[in-house]
Amino acid sequence: MSEVLLKAAAFILIILFSFVLKKIGILRAEDLPVFSKLVVKITLPAAIVSNCSKITMEPSMLVIVALGLLCSGFYVAVGYGLFFNGTREEKAFGLLNVSGYNIGCFTMPFIQNFLGPAGVAATSLFDAGNAMICTGTSYAIAVAVSGKGQVKGPAQMVKQLFSSVPFDCYIIMTVLALFHLKLPALVTSFAETIGNANTFLSLFMIGLGLEIHVSKKQVSAISRLLLARYAVAFVLSFLLYMFAPFGDEVRRALAILMFGPVSSLGVAYTSMIDGDVNQASSFNSLSILISIACLTASILIL
Repeated sequence: MSEVLLKAAAFILIILFSFVLKKIGILRAEDLPVFSKLVVKITLPAAIVSNCSKITMEPSMLVIVALGLLCSGFYVAVGYGLFFNGTREEKAFGLLNVSGYNIGCFTMPFIQNFLGPAGVAATSLFDAGNAMICTGTSYAIAVAVSGKGQVKGPAQMVKQLFSSVPFDCYIIMTVLALFHLKLPALVTSFAETIGNANTFLSLFMIGLGLEIHVSKKQVSAISRLLLARYAVAFVLSFLLYMFAPFGDEVRRALAILMFGPVSSLGVAYTSMIDGDVNQASSFNSLSILISIACLTASILIL
């Protein structure tokens, strides 16, 4: 228990360290895109390659991709339902911001440090399904609901999905693992060395982007979304841990990642439909803070 708490405390200190550096002017919020590119295009893909190369995957584990799709998609319905009697803009805001999981840049560092390769592989497969909702589907639904923004056709959404380097790595490593093919040792060693930096850079990036500015008017909407998000997460975590047809390590990973924060893409998509970006940013930041506590607690309990 002490080891888990110490590691979680170190994670929080990295986030706070980055946040403080931003506040005192050594770094700026404008530096965030640099860290984002490093994580999304380099360290996260390397971590995926390194961890997935260490496991043997059975075809039955592909069910986890469907789980990621269903769980992320279910939150779209939850977000819409929370504002069922509200305006079209409120419905669109709810379904965009409460759906999806920020796995690659947030939950993966926790899984990477506390669970084995099988847990990382399960998380990667889940994120592949989650990405199908986060990278375009939720936005297309929000555009239809709000009547604002520009709808992307199916071909453009598929192109956007496969333009994601982590998603491509998920697909490639899943195929290699299913056919029991191994990458050269030099490649996996190179990927492991780079992937080891993913935890620090991901958490550092979160600290740079952390901002909470909530008005009294926004408190009600944000509170409703947070309560629904984590209530559903608790139920899903319990069901997956108790009844998912996988080994202990995989069930544990799935149960833990249910408490991951919402997708950061919700903020960008809210902007694209002329929604309340400040409210979306505050909700996203609060989700990160709550998830730190929930992920730490779930790792200790499970």
